[in-house]
Amino acid sequence: MNQQDPFLQQTLEKAECLKLDGAFEEAIELLQQIILHDPLCVETYEELGDNYLSLRELAKSRKALEYAVKINPDSANAHYLLGFLHSLEHRWGKSVICLQRADELFPNNAEILRCLGWSLYNENRKGQGVSLLERSQMLKPTDPNILCDLGVCYMNNSDFMKAENAFQKVIQLHPDSDQARECSGFLKMLKQVQ
Repeated sequence: MNQQDPFLQQTLEKAECLKLDGAFEEAIELLQQIILHDPLCVETYEELGDNYLSLRELAKSRKALEYAVKINPDSANAHYLLGFLHSLEHRWGKSVICLQRADELFPNNAEILRCLGWSLYNENRKGQGVSLLERSQMLKPTDPNILCDLGVCYMNNSDFMKAENAFQKVIQLHPDSDQARECSGFLKMLKQVQ
């Protein structure tokens, strides 16, 4: 992005605020204005991809993110978002490749490590996946997404005590977490069956 261009900077900031407020379509409209102004602004395509991900329009998200990587192969954010997109599609191998590249470009980022750990676990590299999730949790000990992912992995590995601790920690820190409550309920049922 041209740091000197106030239009680009202001419009990207407005689009980010709209995205955070859940106004994804409005954010997309603003981002499309930027493309008309500067068709090679990598951040615009990253943001488009992220907004389309939020709307679960995966084909549009992929197109925007792949173009961002084409413009800037060293965009950690574009690689991360592509990895996340592939994980939504259960394309674990592709997800791992993108997330490993994102981690190389932006090491020790808790969110990248969380997604990479989850994808590795689901690619049947369970030990490596749990290890990365635990590392991610050390970086952000109260993050509910990290704790829930870690709890699910523990539960799938029949380490019920660790799973319960992870879910209960989320419930204590974030009482409105439906995900943690659902996981905790499933864990209780699983323990009764075994």
